[in-house]
Amino acid sequence: MAIMREAIAVLLAGGQGERLWPLTRDRAKPAVPFGGLYRIIDVTLSNCLNSDLRRVFVLTQYKALSLNRHVRDGWAGLVGLGEFIEVIPPQMRVSTNWYQGTADAVYQNIYSIGSERSNYVFILSGDHIYKMDYGKMLQRHVETGADVTVATIETDPALAAGCLGVIETDRDGRLIGFEEKPAVPKRSATNPEKVNGSMGVYIFNTQLLIPILIADAEDPSSAHDFGKDILPRIINKYRVYAYNFTDENHKEAQYWRDVGTIEAYFEANMDLVAVSPIFNLYDKSWPLRTWQQQYPPAKFVFADKDRMGVALDSIVGGGSIVSGGRVERCVLGYDVRVNSYCEIENSIIYNHVNVGRSCRIRNAIIDRHVNVPEHSEIGFDLETDRKRYHVTENGIVVVVREESMLEEPE
Repeated sequence: MAIMREAIAVLLAGGQGERLWPLTRDRAKPAVPFGGLYRIIDVTLSNCLNSDLRRVFVLTQYKALSLNRHVRDGWAGLVGLGEFIEVIPPQMRVSTNWYQGTADAVYQNIYSIGSERSNYVFILSGDHIYKMDYGKMLQRHVETGADVTVATIETDPALAAGCLGVIETDRDGRLIGFEEKPAVPKRSATNPEKVNGSMGVYIFNTQLLIPILIADAEDPSSAHDFGKDILPRIINKYRVYAYNFTDENHKEAQYWRDVGTIEAYFEANMDLVAVSPIFNLYDKSWPLRTWQQQYPPAKFVFADKDRMGVALDSIVGGGSIVSGGRVERCVLGYDVRVNSYCEIENSIIYNHVNVGRSCRIRNAIIDRHVNVPEHSEIGFDLETDRKRYHVTENGIVVVVREESMLEEPE
């Protein structure tokens, strides 16, 4: 789409990811693995590439070394002349502080934005799972004559309450109200059974974005956040429209997940292993791209009824060997070894993990480079697990290396 040449994107990838701890202990939130082979950020970057949005600034901040390397190795070479996917760490050109909020992160990079000739700026988040053609959103932005467009998804009020920014529109789709994570969300004007949740995807006219950010930066009472501060302030001053999400996942229900918590992240991974996956990694019309190390194919041994290596309703990455163990409803990364007599179910196993013989694991996330000793039981006695591991309220056990690293090892 030719109009996409007039647009650039700012992808916010600097969040600390406190609600995903301890998975974010040694890595940035967008660098957290997803679906065996990918990182969370790969989903949004794939949306950009598939939408012909090919000038992308990736703003990083916390523990970003592995994220920087991933974007450099896997994405920088996919764009052409005059195009880029460029990582920008905090430069403190217009401030002496780290990023104070989503709006402040973009404000601190207004020189980079201004240096590119563009009429439109997309603001994107690096921690959501969805498939979206940003070109369709931009086309709608132009057709309505909007100054700002906000992507929305219709969702149940109970799911949005206290979790999502909720947008109120008139019959034409123009914003007349916005509340950040309200306890009682206002219903949609076109579908009273639903509410319009903000997806954290915005389009701004470039000539408008910069003065808005400058005014926000000069306001000492602002939290410098797009949802909390920018949107409520501009609704009555400018033409701000909603764009109802068009899902490229092509399933009966629209799929958009904020994977900012352990529970949401776990559920999004489990969505992948169904016979007909809710989020489809195998759709050739909307490919997900990534960078990964080269490994041999996955292998399953033995053909012995007493210790048969099998994986059922699971994703298994390259270089992994299921050797006489049983894996069911799991997501395994690459270079994973599951030894004889193991039983693993409903779990996510990251790269370079060795599971010793006769282990029983369920409802767990095992971080990379973990060696699980023989005869270990994880996920069966949560009180015992809490003495050694992080256990969520819903009983998901997160196992990380005992030693903390400054940055995630390869």
